[in-house]
Amino acid sequence: MSVSKELYAHLPYLRRFARALVGTREGGDAHVLATLEAIVANPSRLELNDDLRIALYKQFLMTWASGAIAQSDPAAALGEDDARRRLDGISLKPRVAFLLHALEGFDLEQIGDTLGVPEAAAGDLINVANAEIADQIATEVLIIEDEPLIAHDLRGIVEELGHSVVGMARTHREAIAAMEQARPGLILADIQLADGSSGLEAVNEILEAFSTPVIFVTAYPERFLTGAPPEPAFLVTKPFSVDSLKAVISQALFFDRKSHRRTA
Repeated sequence: MSVSKELYAHLPYLRRFARALVGTREGGDAHVLATLEAIVANPSRLELNDDLRIALYKQFLMTWASGAIAQSDPAAALGEDDARRRLDGISLKPRVAFLLHALEGFDLEQIGDTLGVPEAAAGDLINVANAEIADQIATEVLIIEDEPLIAHDLRGIVEELGHSVVGMARTHREAIAAMEQARPGLILADIQLADGSSGLEAVNEILEAFSTPVIFVTAYPERFLTGAPPEPAFLVTKPFSVDSLKAVISQALFFDRKSHRRTA
């Protein structure tokens, strides 16, 4: 496989990582684009590591850390005190290490290589992130999922993380009815629902009434990671792991302007 084809194969997953790290589809995709532009301008950047994926993510993190497109970070739209509180709430390097591990499947050696730290230090960073995530204030969750076993698994993971489930819906109509009974602080939604309708449409209708973070769950992530809007900011792939769902939930709540953490 040529370098360009291998690089292209990694892009959907880099977009997923970028959106989770930055907090928005627009911001994440802008950083990915800036990363590709930096690579085109200086292809030797990818030659610094034998593993192309590690070299790509390392270049992305350099672009992100540079603050060159900081205006796409949701914290930039907040007041200075709010932004500082968010950045202090979860320290950056542990958060990056946790996402690389839980969302992208990097092992400790790969994380250490990507972040420029020893393998043991990479493990310590993940432990720090786990502790900080455990301290996040709990919220109420609406699950929109048409497969009972998956819905049950989602509920178990959500409750294990300390959150409470205020509704379970299998169809568009049930989702709207559940929303009318409660105002969840987080929504987990399947893309395809039992009545043949789209989870995206149900969520969009809910978001017309009030704002809340949404995580989409899908067996076909590549379809929603092309970079062509509209696409979700937070995406979990079926079959999902506890850690991957935990990582994305923590990020969605971290960036939610209306979460309890903002007023804590």
